[in-house]
Amino acid sequence: MVGKSFTILDVGCGGGRTIQKLAAMATEGAVYGVDYAKGSVAASRAKNARAIQAGRVAIAQGTVSRLPFADGSFDLVSAVETQYYWPDLVADMQEIRRVLKPGGSLIILAESYKKGNANKLLQPVMKVLNAAYLSVEEQRDLFLAAGFRDVETFEERGSGWMCATGKKARAT
Repeated sequence: MVGKSFTILDVGCGGGRTIQKLAAMATEGAVYGVDYAKGSVAASRAKNARAIQAGRVAIAQGTVSRLPFADGSFDLVSAVETQYYWPDLVADMQEIRRVLKPGGSLIILAESYKKGNANKLLQPVMKVLNAAYLSVEEQRDLFLAAGFRDVETFEERGSGWMCATGKKARAT
């Protein structure tokens, strides 16, 4: 799924581990990260300092609701354990779709989700946090509502995670 020359965005890049892994796969491409928290931006920059110095990684402070990138910039956008806190799920996913190239993909990974292994423990916590807590089916519906095509969902109940992917339509 990750091409060696891809241009990739990680939304909610946190400590930068996902950026580091994506940069190792997109060896001839570029990886960008965005996070709303100054501390996360600093941590991600520290973890990826070599790749930043090499010009292969860039990390910015920003929000998923108003991404600081041009239309059609990315082959792939990832969001790992961050979607829960987005202010407007449909509009924010449409904003991600805006920055994807035609045919580009969004991948969302979550360990906290309805009907998952830790549901009994996590559901009350997610409610208190006022966080989006979606089932695999609701995640699929969200991708479709935001205008994504070729939506697929995967669940690994034994390991306790789910993944959803969708593509931006190709230009006609």
